[in-house]
This record gives sequence, structure tokens and C-alpha cells, in this order.
Amino acid sequence: MTPVLVFDIETIPDIAGLRSLYALDAAVNDADVAEMAFQMRRQKTGSDFLQHHLQRVVAISCVLREGDSFRVWSLGGLEDDEGSIIQRFFDGLDKYTPQLVSWNGTGFDLPVLHYRGLIHGVQCARYWDMGEDDKDFKWNNYISRYHSRHLDLMDLLAMYTGRANAPLDELAKLIGLPGKLGMDGSRVWQAYQQGQLAEIRNYCETDVVNTYLVYARFQFMRGHFSRARYEQECELVRSTLSKSDEPHWAEFLAQWPPAHSA
Repeated sequence: MTPVLVFDIETIPDIAGLRSLYALDAAVNDADVAEMAFQMRRQKTGSDFLQHHLQRVVAISCVLREGDSFRVWSLGGLEDDEGSIIQRFFDGLDKYTPQLVSWNGTGFDLPVLHYRGLIHGVQCARYWDMGEDDKDFKWNNYISRYHSRHLDLMDLLAMYTGRANAPLDELAKLIGLPGKLGMDGSRVWQAYQQGQLAEIRNYCETDVVNTYLVYARFQFMRGHFSRARYEQECELVRSTLSKSDEPHWAEFLAQWPPAHSA
């Protein structure tokens, strides 16, 4: 079975980059730098959402489903810099050549990783291969939108039209999954300023487990999983998480009673 790697990232404004672009000195504190960027973006677009290249990655969380095992974790440690955790992500693709799965990875996560990887000098030859090194990648690679080596579930389920996009939180809850717990993307910058990087990583991990469970449901819908196999996948996730003493998994399981696994 090809390994399945589900991923999600969390980001904050790139304060150092904004200081450099707008020649701001140290007298302007980080919160004011970010607020200036938000205001400029709001005036231009009506939204605070900063451009992808101005998003600094603070967490990358993954689910790896391989063989008989299910694993969920965040890359690197709390002290690791942005470039090193991005490099770890792409090193994993080099190692496993997995089926990559995301929710809005095409629209957000991967473009951010592209720009930030470029800034930090990250190498990722396998990811960028479009048939130059492996001829099979000409017809199925990570880059081309309609290829399946990277499956953006949100993009596919919406038939590649933004008008039909669904939020992961809402779709997960409609299926009977916990959805987002304790935080959402709009609160990450505030949490980071309060020193809550561990909580941000925990939140990101629950997002990738929600995404994996939606992916399992999709595999059942498309006929790749039988009902028995789908239920086995749910039980594997449940049993793996139940072995952890981390509070966010206890909360996740409490919001996902067994009756909702199928």
C-alpha cells in the first residue's frame, strides 16, 4: 500500500520580512508591524489575509498511514526554525513518495511552502519532479492540479470551483467528526504572541486527523474502501489516539463517540 501523508500548516505574519520590505526599525513592536500589514491588506482587498509569501510557517502537522500503522505528529521541536521544519516536510516526501492529502493544500498550504522554502533555500527534488527524473511523474505528480499524487480534498469535492468550497470544520462536523477544537486559523497569531506554540501545534494535529478521517470517508464513497475497511480505519485512528496521554486527543475522542465512526 502506498503510504498516505496528510498535512496541514499554521502560519503567522512574517514580521522580519515585513520589517525588511517596509524599512521598519526595532522601535516598532511586532504587533504593530502585523497590524500595519493587516490594515494595508484590508484597504486593498477588504480582508486581513496576507499574501502567501508573507505568511511565516510555525507548525506543520502530519498523519502518516503506512502498513498497519497510523501516526500523527508535528514536525520538529518548539525551538526549530521555519526553514528546518519545511525541509523536514520535503525530506519526508523524498523518503516515502507518499499519496499526499490536504484540505485546501493547493490554494494555501503548498504555495506558502513553495515561497517560504525558496526564501530559506530548502531542497525538494522529488516534490518538483514532473517527469524529468521519474517518467511516471510526467503523468501523475505533486504539482499538476488534476493529478492525484497530491489530493486536495476540498478542491476535488468542490469540482475545482471556489464557489463550492466547504470549510473543513463544518464538513467534518456534518459527518460526525469533532471538527476544530479550541482554536481556528484566525486566532493563531494571537495565540503565538501569547507564547502558545504548543497549543497551535496541537490544534494543527487535530486538523490533520479530521482531514484523514474525511479522506477515509471519501475512499468509502468512491468504492476504494468497503464498509468494513472504512470502519477498521476509524477504529485504528481511535485506538491509536486513545493510547496518548495528551489532553487534545482526550478532547478529540470525547467529541467523537463510537456511534459516529461509521
